Amino acid sequence: MAFLRYGAVMSIKGMQPQLKETLTRYRFAYLVTIEDGARTHIVPVHPALVNDTLLVRGLGRKTQAHITAHHAVTLVWPPTDPSDYSVIVDGVGSLHDDELAVAPTRAVLHRPVPAQLPTAGEGCQSDCIELPIATAS
Repeated sequence: MAFLRYGAVMSIKGMQPQLKETLTRYRFAYLVTIEDGARTHIVPVHPALVNDTLLVRGLGRKTQAHITAHHAVTLVWPPTDPSDYSVIVDGVGSLHDDELAVAPTRAVLHRPVPAQLPTAGEGCQSDCIELPIATAS
């Protein structure tokens, strides 16, 4: 699987259909940005597919300042049902006026392993599924 490298530009059209389809099932996301001092700042947002691009509008001054200083962002779509997956997309954010465009670098479906299932004893104690991200063409 190829992942987009930081600094590259890509639109949602370049993503695998699996990620595009998955995002349509979620109502909102949390945008995670990094403050100076490595603290995180989390706000609820409504990412939208507009002209084949993943966009977030209506960001506050604090969130915009964080993105300007630290381009790495994460979007987390929580599940509507506790047994379903969260969608986590790491990416590089760029601001255009008050609009954030996210170039994804990694996407994963993530949920805890049900308590009744045994775990392998190594690594992640969760149920994770990588969603492929296409490289920019």
